[in-house]
Amino acid sequence: MIFFSDIFSQAQGWIFAAVLQPVMIWLGMASLLEDAYEASGWFLVGALQIVVLLAIIGPLQRWRPVDKVSDRSTIRTDVLYTLIHRLGFFRLVLFFSLDPLFDQFFGVLRTAGVGTFHLDQLWPGVTDKAVVSLLIYLVVFDFVAYWTHRGQHQIEWWWKLHSLHHAQRQMTMWSDNRNHLLDDVLVSTIVVVVAQLIGVAPGQFVAIVALTQLSESLQHANVRLWFGRVGERIWVSPRFHRLHHSIGIGHETIKDHRPVLGGRNFGVLLPWWDMLFRTANFQYRFDATGIRDQVETGRNYGRGFWSQQWLGIKRLAGKA
Repeated sequence: MIFFSDIFSQAQGWIFAAVLQPVMIWLGMASLLEDAYEASGWFLVGALQIVVLLAIIGPLQRWRPVDKVSDRSTIRTDVLYTLIHRLGFFRLVLFFSLDPLFDQFFGVLRTAGVGTFHLDQLWPGVTDKAVVSLLIYLVVFDFVAYWTHRGQHQIEWWWKLHSLHHAQRQMTMWSDNRNHLLDDVLVSTIVVVVAQLIGVAPGQFVAIVALTQLSESLQHANVRLWFGRVGERIWVSPRFHRLHHSIGIGHETIKDHRPVLGGRNFGVLLPWWDMLFRTANFQYRFDATGIRDQVETGRNYGRGFWSQQWLGIKRLAGKA
């Protein structure tokens, strides 16, 4: 671990010194050099993730695909979403827009005497064991993510944004970041607030985000893969998550003989919460993905990036 950490630090330092630092100084933004160094780390993490997608998950899709790709233009749009998020462009926008508000909010809390809380300090000796500490925070973040995800499906106005993610009929490893930007802002706000409240260290936070994103890319992959009867109950698999995207299963619940907002398999990393709160579906099946109204009424969710974003706003306003 130390070996790989040293390599990562060296690569991050090179990117910062060779590219970002000269540009920041030239632009007169030397006061933001510390933030630029952090940004170089996020960029490197995203670049490594894309390498894993291309080198490992991509071949898996070609090995045992569920669907035959018939419309590559929609997948190219998903690739654009992935590049925007994984290479840090979305995070850059948040830095200049929401980060100052977060800093001001938590600054007020500290001024009011609300000190920094570290969840892992509740267990003596855990802070000296980095892996154990990381696992504690990972489970907590996943619990929050489960309920956030359920909110995206069961709160009507939120579903109008999140439905864009489910409107992909050809789900692939690039589909994870296919979200409305307003939806991403809401989720990012929740994650940042939780991270601050439970005191996760910056390095641990980066590791948790990177692990979560890679796992979600695999979950969305166009691959006929499951983890076995036991493994399916330990970690979310492509089969488990594909059911969450299945028409009539993943985003609907039948109530009084008619479909209403709801669904199954909301777990992001761990299926434990779905099992605990009775939203798990472990059937071995690989259904068609999408949303019912796409099939029954031909509802348009957009093809290109900007049309998808605009239609999401119109849905939110009740105009589409």
